[in-house]
Amino acid sequence: MEISGIISAIIIGVLGRLVVPGRQHIGVVLTIVVGIVAALLGAAIASGLGVADTKGIDWIEWLIQIGLAAVGIAALDRTRVRR
Repeated sequence: MEISGIISAIIIGVLGRLVVPGRQHIGVVLTIVVGIVAALLGAAIASGLGVADTKGIDWIEWLIQIGLAAVGIAALDRTRVRR
């Protein structure tokens, strides 16, 4: 993963956090980790669907990654609230 990939993974984590309504009870580090995991899984899914490499910006891949980040953040938030 290159530096641009890490930066985009952080952005994916932040955007995923913004998609989830309400206040989340997880920290910045967990948000970044969720963003990195969502970026990797989303890239694999987009590659499997054949939409990973297109001309210009890969909007479908980004939407998949942000959706996965939102699901991951919501799941982590639920586990943090129960503790």
